[in-house]
Order: sequence, then C-alpha cells, then structure tokens
Amino acid sequence: MTREEIVAAIRTVLAERMDNKHLDGFGPQSRLNADLYLDSVLMLNLFLHLELDHGLPAPEQIVAAAEIETVGDLAALLADEMPAPKDATTAADTTEPDVHGEVYQDIKVHCFVSCLCDAVKAAGLDHRPMYFSIWDADFAVSERYQLLYHTPQISHEFFRRWFQRLYGVRITEWYDHSASKPANLDKLLGLMAGRRPTENVMVMLDMFHLPERENKFNQNPFPHYLMVEPTEDAEIWQVRDPDFRWEGPIARERLLNAIAQPSVAGGYVFDRSAVRQPAAADIRDFFLASFIADDNPLIRRVRDIVAAHVEGRNGLCVEELNTALRELPVISIRKWAYEHGFAYFWRALRLPNGEFLHWCDEIEELALGLTGLHFAILRLAQTRDHSHAAQIFGTLDRLDALEAAIKARLHAVFLDWCADQGFTLVPSSNDRLAAG
Repeated sequence: MTREEIVAAIRTVLAERMDNKHLDGFGPQSRLNADLYLDSVLMLNLFLHLELDHGLPAPEQIVAAAEIETVGDLAALLADEMPAPKDATTAADTTEPDVHGEVYQDIKVHCFVSCLCDAVKAAGLDHRPMYFSIWDADFAVSERYQLLYHTPQISHEFFRRWFQRLYGVRITEWYDHSASKPANLDKLLGLMAGRRPTENVMVMLDMFHLPERENKFNQNPFPHYLMVEPTEDAEIWQVRDPDFRWEGPIARERLLNAIAQPSVAGGYVFDRSAVRQPAAADIRDFFLASFIADDNPLIRRVRDIVAAHVEGRNGLCVEELNTALRELPVISIRKWAYEHGFAYFWRALRLPNGEFLHWCDEIEELALGLTGLHFAILRLAQTRDHSHAAQIFGTLDRLDALEAAIKARLHAVFLDWCADQGFTLVPSSNDRLAAG
C-alpha cells in the first residue's frame, strides 16, 4: 500500500472500528496523541486492526516505539519509507550513555516517587536509590482478574517512610480521607495561601479531566500525582509534573475540578529545604526492604490473568482480556527503573561502562517485550483464536527468565557494593545482615 492508502486505512480503522470522536481535520499532520487522543493501548488496537482488516502487520520495533508523532509518520513507517524511531525512554539523543558521566538519562516511571525525587535533584543529591522500590511496586488484581495500577487500598506509606529515613524529609498528608471533597478543596486553598517558598504541595488529580495536558495514558479515570503552587494571578496555578517532564500554568478552577473528581483522593506536603545525603546503611536497608529476589510479581499475575480468561474461570472469556490488561502499560514502564539501580551501584563501584550498557539493553528488551506481549494478548482477545495462547505463555516464560537474570546481576552487584561499604551479608533469596 502507498502512504496515502495507509493514511486512508488509518482513518477507516479509527472511524469504523475504534469509534474515534476526534477525526475533524484528520490528515497526515494529525498528531496521534494530542489530536486523536490515542494512548498506548489505543495505539496497539490501531496496529491490530490495521493488521487484521488491511493486511498491514507492524514490525515489532514500531509496535514498541515510544515516539510516533503523527499519522503521516506512522504511514511512512508502515510503508517502510523511514526508519523506526528509537525509544525515547532510553535515548534522548544518539550519544552512547556513560554511566560515569555527569549527565545521565533520567527515567520517570512513578508519579508519587517522581515528585519526591524532584526535590532531591533540586538539592544536587542522587535520587536514584528511591527507584529501588519501583520495579516491583504495588499493583492490584480484581476479583474479575483485571490488572489495576491504582486502588484506594494501594498505599504510598512505604515510600513516605523510606523517603524520610533516606533523605530526612518528613512528608505530611494534608488530604483528610474522612472529610468531604469541598472540605479538602478548602484545605488545599488554605495550604496554597500560606505556602512557604520551599514547600512542595502534592495533589492527586484525575488527568482525564485535564485534556490539554498531553500524556501517553489517556486512561479514564487516570489518577496522577503532581505539584502545584500559586502565581501572582490568583486564578492561575503553576503546575510541576516531574513524571511527564512538564511544568506550566493552568487555570486554578480546572485543577480544582480535576482534584474534586470522585476517582481520586490524596495529597501531601513536604519542605524540600530539609533534604540531606542518605547514609549508606539506610540505602542498604532500603534495597533489602524493596528487593524481591525470587519472584516477578507482574509477570506472574499477568500469566494468572491470561490463564483465567483462556480457561473461562468465573465465566470469563478471552475477549475480556482487552479491558482486563488495559492498564498493563502504566505498570510495565516501571521496569525501566532497573536502570537506576544498576546506575547507582555501577557508579559507586566504578564498574565498566560496557557491561552497564549490556544490562540497559536487557532492561530495554524486558520493557519493550512487555509491550509486544500486550499486543499479542490484544490479538488473542480480538481474534478469539486460542491457538495464540501458547505463544503468549511462551513469551511470559521468556520475559520471566529475562527479569530473573536482571535481578540476579543487580543482586550480585549490590552484594559487591555492600562489601565495598564494609557491610557483611549472607547471600540468599532473602538477604540478612550478618554484621555491619
């Protein structure tokens, strides 16, 4: 197919198969996310329908690509007229990263922790230890085998407690879960009126109600933490969103509306002036408290979810996998946090950059492999062809082994770091201090 024919096929899929409501002015210049509101899951559905309906299979590197800006870009890629983009999460430019250099690629994979780390970086300190807790951070699976990145039962207490121990900053929850929404909004207004210059005010809001904020996960709802502060104009607040690398002004009433949604409830405040250098013993203990050596919870639970639908447990069917794993991309991006763990210990021990790059490639294979897995699961849901299940379980086994290898090397270098610091550990699946 020509590029023009592919553009027409994209419009047909969006209109007839995906019921997209944003096709006014559709053309090659239309931005996939900002204009057509295609999040990562909708992009996978677009690829799937282009393959099944129009015979346009997308190469794996295109399916997993983070940055395809416009319809024209996508059409050119599918017509094999331009190279697939390199994932933006791993490469901001074409320079080979040096783990020992002054500048390193930052990774944003968890909104709550990113807000905390923003204060650490502002103080000129290393924020990467906070990401030890992210690659296996909590998520939930509902009784109907639906993967959920956020529920009221998922607590941030672990992050709060360890941030205070590591960096000396007390995080106070200003949001009162026993009070009404209007009462909490009044509390926020008072907090903003009396805010000190070094205070960080975090709010949970529903990003779905800020459509002007471009993001890759247009979930509905989309609970998300960011930080706000007043400006000279009482009707405008300044927003700082470290997880999406964005800051700018937004009308106060629009923010309050997004905060007032029933889908969200939460907010914290802390003073970044208290940030201090973490002690080595606290970093050691945090790694031990965070690290799960003998399990990969996300892959295990995705396997459970797929199996439940394939086997028809509780009346489930494979068609429901489309919604059951809709939030997988929001959770699977956390696997990029392994790079922070490797980078921290690699820098401390002055290990060779070449091996670090090798493990970065393995981490990339894991993260992008989860995207490819998701695409295969969507194909199973759409075609209802159970023969695809064997491939999916095989991929899960491969990714499980890959993540286990990543963890094994990270664990080994952690033990080397402990020895370098003078700590003695008994190596096991659940390390314990033997002396220290």
